[in-house]
Amino acid sequence: MRIAVYGQYYKDNTEDIIEKMFAVFEGHTTEVIFEAKFYNAIKEKELLKEEYATFSNHEELDRRFDMLISIGGDGTMLRSATYVRDKNIPVLGINAGRLGFLATVQQDEIETLLPLIFENKYKISPRTLLSLDYEGMEKEDGLDFALNEITVSRKDTTSMITVEVKLNGDYLNAYWADGLIISTPTGSTGYSLSCGGPLLIPEVNSLVITPIAPHNLNARPLVIPDDTELELKVSGREPQHLISLDSRILTVDTETSFFIKKTGFKINMVEFPDEKFIKTLRKKLLWGEDKRN
Repeated sequence: MRIAVYGQYYKDNTEDIIEKMFAVFEGHTTEVIFEAKFYNAIKEKELLKEEYATFSNHEELDRRFDMLISIGGDGTMLRSATYVRDKNIPVLGINAGRLGFLATVQQDEIETLLPLIFENKYKISPRTLLSLDYEGMEKEDGLDFALNEITVSRKDTTSMITVEVKLNGDYLNAYWADGLIISTPTGSTGYSLSCGGPLLIPEVNSLVITPIAPHNLNARPLVIPDDTELELKVSGREPQHLISLDSRILTVDTETSFFIKKTGFKINMVEFPDEKFIKTLRKKLLWGEDKRN
């Protein structure tokens, strides 16, 4: 197998993860290539026994790769998607962080679960992405998509903004709030959830509109079909506002109309039989546990 490895940071547990991962690789025929910055970080710690090739951008990661392994938390998984894009390379997350809904392989499960990729004992969970477009948008290396959510928020002010929303050209509402989240099913366990949004199973063909601290209590989260095109326009006291695509932030002039819709491709997440989304949900949210005991 040809495997790409990506991580954002070197943490205290990175050494143990790398050692366990390569212990599994040694029992199989693998060609490993590292993301360049991550490779330099672990090379300084002298964790690798030999030299490895590296990649620095999505163009150097082609469809010949069988899998990308992301080492970190959910934020690292989101960044991994910017390398994979529309190449259909499955992404496997090893969790080196804390609460992780995307990076589902825990550190103590590496020796048990990682060998399953060589036995083809895993399934693919396709995840919906959102794209953003507006007149004059400068697309940073084509990064106009988000795996979790696209968020509109205020900038340089404590005053609320007004976000006008249209669905397929039909007026929905003008939200007076700190901002507005447009979430995918994958993102429903993130920012949207913390703002009172519903949880969605990854296979659901829906999106969620979640207001951030709305002024009116009747402004509730709304689930819409994922083939809906949204048009948003922000007004407020400041001349600009922020739009974030997962962790990437853009500054946009107020009164600019921008459009959000589902992309024409999906990100393929690796899911093991014993680590399904429902189990992860139950484990992370402590469902079924009685803390009074």
